[in-house]
Amino acid sequence: MIRRYPEGPLTGVGAILFRETEVVLVKRGRPPAAGKWSLPGGLVELGESLDSAVRREVLEETGLAVRTLDLVAALDRVIFDKEGRIEYHYILLDFLCEVVGGELEAGSDADQCRFVPVEELGRYDMTRGTKQVIRNALGRAAALRELPPVYCAGQ
Repeated sequence: MIRRYPEGPLTGVGAILFRETEVVLVKRGRPPAAGKWSLPGGLVELGESLDSAVRREVLEETGLAVRTLDLVAALDRVIFDKEGRIEYHYILLDFLCEVVGGELEAGSDADQCRFVPVEELGRYDMTRGTKQVIRNALGRAAALRELPPVYCAGQ
């Protein structure tokens, strides 16, 4: 899959994983966001469901097994090079998930991963929009008790 200078947008998924007042962040090890903190996730493979992609990517990057609860955010990420050409183009879908097993340990393209207190997010150099997605997920987690999910895995 060609990530840099793609022929079309690539679809990526991310997971928001809470443990009480903490959230899982990973420190990216590869471009375009190398060195920045973000949600665990990655690209959807051809023929793979969104739910399967979320579960696979989280397991690869963090060692955690998860269950997908609901869609929280849909984002565009278009990154231009110095000449104004599109170097990266992602459509990102971030899902609220719950941990169902495993132990937190960095793997795949994550240099580090950790549970971070939500009130300390400002201390981390995060990818654009990550803080807001996490804050939106806090609200969505509360709403799930009263509202049906937006995304239904496997349907």
